[in-house]
Amino acid sequence: MKMHFSLHSLICVSALASLALSAVLLSGCSKSEPATKPTLASAPDPATATQPKAPIAPQAYEASAEQLLAVRLPANEAAEGWIRLFDGQTLFGWEITGAANWRVEDGKIVVDDGEKCLLCTSMPWQDFELELEFSAGPKTNSGVFLRTPLAPEDPAIDCYEVNIAPTDNPFPTAGIVDRQKADDGTQANVAQSWRTMRMVMDGKSLKISVDGKLVNDFTDPVGLSAGRIGLQHNSGRVEFRNIRLRPLGLTTMLDKDLSKWTKYPKMPGDFTVTDDGELHVQGGRTQLESKESYGDFVLLAEYRLPKAELNSGIFFRCIPGDEMMGYECQLSNETIDDNRLSPADTGTGGIFKRQDARFVAGEVDQWTTLVLVAHGQKIGAWVQGVQVSNWFDDRKPDANPRKGLRLEPGTIMIQGHDPTTDAKLKQIMIRAIE
Repeated sequence: MKMHFSLHSLICVSALASLALSAVLLSGCSKSEPATKPTLASAPDPATATQPKAPIAPQAYEASAEQLLAVRLPANEAAEGWIRLFDGQTLFGWEITGAANWRVEDGKIVVDDGEKCLLCTSMPWQDFELELEFSAGPKTNSGVFLRTPLAPEDPAIDCYEVNIAPTDNPFPTAGIVDRQKADDGTQANVAQSWRTMRMVMDGKSLKISVDGKLVNDFTDPVGLSAGRIGLQHNSGRVEFRNIRLRPLGLTTMLDKDLSKWTKYPKMPGDFTVTDDGELHVQGGRTQLESKESYGDFVLLAEYRLPKAELNSGIFFRCIPGDEMMGYECQLSNETIDDNRLSPADTGTGGIFKRQDARFVAGEVDQWTTLVLVAHGQKIGAWVQGVQVSNWFDDRKPDANPRKGLRLEPGTIMIQGHDPTTDAKLKQIMIRAIE
């Protein structure tokens, strides 16, 4: 059984953000032109007339459970916070900003025709380590945009454009356009040859390595806030694969005394920390609430559920002091009829009552890593390194996220779901996004 996804180009942002996973995934959207009265014109000379270019056709995608499960990251890499921005099968989690033929071919993101534009992550990122492989011809002009808006106007001001370009370009490959060139030793791109690029974006610092060699070490005197990651189509063919990211700057929320949390002893259930530093959640209905509040953030946690039918949850932007009145990122490995594409109870990484996980990526009675990102109206989650949700909250504002959009900071809560709850969590880490 295979799953179909729905994605429209950025021209239709709200539709894209509320992804309908049962529909067809499109890499472009059409715009209807207003009706006009016909006008008379002389017939063109067939010998000199320019034939109109065929429109870029949308591409449909599908992925089986086996294909999605196969791209989960090894446990040690996922536990370090690594995630895949590209699953090798679909453009889930990406937004196309113009009429170019962005597509997936043989596990690669490819573009070679259409207007100049970006393919952007749906989620913004602030501090991170980004790794990818690219293949570009000697004349191709492309790039990787960091902390970018969807439609950057000036790379010297509103983003960091890491160039992929010929040696005769003012900023050859690994140069930061209009900011700083790479070392002179950067080699030219060769057609059908794969190269690696590593970018570490940390505060005002950006370090770029190509093929394992540091070639650009840049410090911005001003700095930029969080923004998208964008792949560029400028001219020529370019291919990308193995696009991975690790968020930086996360700090732990766990200690043996749970000093950063508030317990509710009158509620049934218990939260304890084991000798191994693991948070053990037993019974319920109960909650453990963070003392700090968070609005936009990236959170990393590992969880373990000994049985498929058990579940817990991580609530966020909660009304402080209330009973789990927040958004809920579900923790559940249960499926319907053993079908990983059919979560029985939202699925880990799904947003409860808002968007199910597109597949169940966790394993029963095994440690599984979750990365949760909330930024404005956008919420996304990765399980074992693969993105499972990508939700845009377009509801009317409300102080209670159960009823509407809440952008105000709120607390984090760990849920004890019911008397049968038996969950363990470890390495709960968080970073506020400015």
